[in-house]
Amino acid sequence: MTMFVATNRLFVPQDQAEEFERHFVGTMRTFLPGVPGLRRSTLLRPTEPGQPYVSVNEFESEADFLAWMSSASFRQAHAHNPGLAKHVTSNAVETFQPTEDLVLAP
Repeated sequence: MTMFVATNRLFVPQDQAEEFERHFVGTMRTFLPGVPGLRRSTLLRPTEPGQPYVSVNEFESEADFLAWMSSASFRQAHAHNPGLAKHVTSNAVETFQPTEDLVLAP
């Protein structure tokens, strides 16, 4: 199994959540389709106050992730909406290599 997962925990004040989601999802839908090696991108909404949003990106490989990080698509996505940063009070990027991927339903 080859896969590389990058997450970004994004802390957003609750009163800015709706606008943050609208901007973030719009950016995802505009700039992520067609990124080489990107299998899936998910934005998870917190269920409790004070918890962060979590952006999860699954790539074919670490090389694909690193290539995306230095790509025009990445730069455009992050420059596209500088107002999005005003909603995020802090964030933390983390990367992972899965050791098990148990899929139970099609």
